[in-house]
Amino acid sequence: MADNDTHDSAAEKETAPDGGALTQAARDHRNTDYLDREVNLLRPSTPFMRDHLRVIWTGFALWAVIVFGPVTATALVPGVMTTQLPVIGFPLHYFLVAIGAPGGALVLSLWYARKRDQLDQKYGIDHTQTAAEASGAAAAADGGVEQ
Repeated sequence: MADNDTHDSAAEKETAPDGGALTQAARDHRNTDYLDREVNLLRPSTPFMRDHLRVIWTGFALWAVIVFGPVTATALVPGVMTTQLPVIGFPLHYFLVAIGAPGGALVLSLWYARKRDQLDQKYGIDHTQTAAEASGAAAAADGGVEQ
């Protein structure tokens, strides 16, 4: 007995070139001409732009906390932030600014790359194929298209 409530029907699925099935989001993304769409940071015009902007704003907020958090905490509670760490002997605020901020930036870059890969997968974006391969033309050694 078929369970039609939990599975996509054949009419809702489109087969991808690799044999997988494209989701509705991937089909919409492929059918959207982004060069003709309005780019508005406050009201994105496509679901992909909305999701990507959400990732960017979240990353920006986390970056602001990582970079300005120790400095702000030092101004607000200097007694706590200027205590010496027992292991390395440096003040806590120095350690957080010197080690925490660059380490936080590295973690944020890894987080963004992972989130962007998830968005690309959700919307069916494939970066492994060059523009020449997509159009069917042969690519020249310098990256251009041979004529």
